[in-house]
Amino acid sequence: AAKLAVGYTLDELTNDITMVTPASFEPTIDYVVVKIPRFTFEKFPGTPALLTTSMKSVGEAMAIGRSFPEALQKGLRSMETGLSGLDEVDAPGDGGPDAFRAALSSPTPDRLLMAAQALRAGLSVEDIHETTKFDPWFLRELERIVAAERAVASKGLPKEAGALRRLKALGFSDKRLAQLTNTTPAAVHGARKALSVAPVYKRIDTCAGEFASKTPYMYSTFEGGYGVPTCEADPSDRTKIIILGGGPNRIGQGIEFDYCCVHAAYALKDAGFETIMVNC
Repeated sequence: AAKLAVGYTLDELTNDITMVTPASFEPTIDYVVVKIPRFTFEKFPGTPALLTTSMKSVGEAMAIGRSFPEALQKGLRSMETGLSGLDEVDAPGDGGPDAFRAALSSPTPDRLLMAAQALRAGLSVEDIHETTKFDPWFLRELERIVAAERAVASKGLPKEAGALRRLKALGFSDKRLAQLTNTTPAAVHGARKALSVAPVYKRIDTCAGEFASKTPYMYSTFEGGYGVPTCEADPSDRTKIIILGGGPNRIGQGIEFDYCCVHAAYALKDAGFETIMVNC
């Protein structure tokens, strides 16, 4: 940003990720990124939990997936608020349509979860859009998740690998699937393992496949609907050390954790180790 400010153009700057292409290259758009703000109104007694044009979040979580539902549910789990995905919340008032409309009319931090709960209660995408002004596309994506929940709750886990992979590709954690089927996360994991349904890792291609990226930036996915997914991790045979991140970024700690993680990677590289940073 500083170089651009003093007059450099993107084609004059080297891409720090690939190290061989200019910064003007565009990435391959085959992934979805969801960023979710983290609010902690419980730490400020007397402050109404209402969102306005003022900055009220204390940080954020970022998740990457092959689809919006996958990235959304991964992001919700990353918030460190106890969610296992697009979890159910208590219905407002008497649980009727008017009660949901009243609850959705207020811009609260959990309005996204309330919108999903309204879909579960039978409100239409159009009705929720009229109340919240959420873009209908996003509401239909929430509807996809809710419809999948209903199918799992009524029919149980799929017995075929492709169907289970497609379900996991919507971002469902083993814990959430266990809740929907009245079983345990270990049982869901066992069923997945028996069908060889496991996540793979995809690379974020920063130069549309024209050049190799020297710094792998990866995300996990189940990539349902495309057959058996291919893992792009390509691990080396070098000795590796994992560096765990600091969780959702928060004011007052995000930069410090970034600094510690990056310098840990530098130090371990100098010591002869390959590092894998997990953004947890």
